[in-house]
Amino acid sequence: MEQEVQVTIHHSGEPTDPVREPQHETSIPEPLKEISDIISETFSSFKESESYDWLVNSAEKTSTYIKKYPTQAMLVSLGAGALFGLLINKRR
Repeated sequence: MEQEVQVTIHHSGEPTDPVREPQHETSIPEPLKEISDIISETFSSFKESESYDWLVNSAEKTSTYIKKYPTQAMLVSLGAGALFGLLINKRR
């Protein structure tokens, strides 16, 4: 069911100039910046790898299977969850 929502945009009439607006710069601590760079580089290299392509293809196949056979997919996930629950319960 769709609903329409009214949106009111208030504009002062003056175009905003990014040069005149104050720039808020936050200083990021050096160790945090290094960690961020490492994570960014690692993710970029993973995205270019064959493993990423395999993962995307597997996700597409899984999605197609679930749409085609929803009952079987539900039963498989129920069985896997029960098995996982039993394994976790045995360790306690």
